[in-house]
Amino acid sequence: MKKLKIVITGGPGTGKSSIIHELEKRGEKCLHEISRDVILEAKKEGIDQLFLEDPILFSRKLLEGRIKQFHQAEGISENLVFIDRGIPDVVAYMEYLGTEYSELFVTPCVEYKYTKIFLLPPWQEIYLNDNERYENFNQAKKISAYLYDTYKKYGYQPMEVPKLSVKERTDYILNTI
Repeated sequence: MKKLKIVITGGPGTGKSSIIHELEKRGEKCLHEISRDVILEAKKEGIDQLFLEDPILFSRKLLEGRIKQFHQAEGISENLVFIDRGIPDVVAYMEYLGTEYSELFVTPCVEYKYTKIFLLPPWQEIYLNDNERYENFNQAKKISAYLYDTYKKYGYQPMEVPKLSVKERTDYILNTI
């Protein structure tokens, strides 16, 4: 059976991590978002907001990590793997920022293909700011639109997950696969 690599994506504060944790509680194999790790590592190196101060370096580190996760998913024995954000997310954020980028970022979006994309829509009632989240809710809505457009650009049909409880959203994802 072909390995199913399922991306859970969406703008900041849409509940991705909550769904990933619920999937894990149900015994599903999941790979977690890596951007917080990149942000925290940069802070240790004295760069307070790498995403804002050097978006290309930040994006390159994310790209490397997400490619690594793609390969990691291939090596997992289970046929179904959920991934918190995919490779095209990197391009979507650069598009959102108006950052010019090279083919280095485009090629992996074409080369590494996921099975299905679930997009969590902006949802003000659950949106929270924290130390690693720079965006306000209006920015999160714009990012969500860039994510949708970017995944479409690379040949995906992102499926929007309804605004329901974590359990119901997780059920929706599992039942749709």
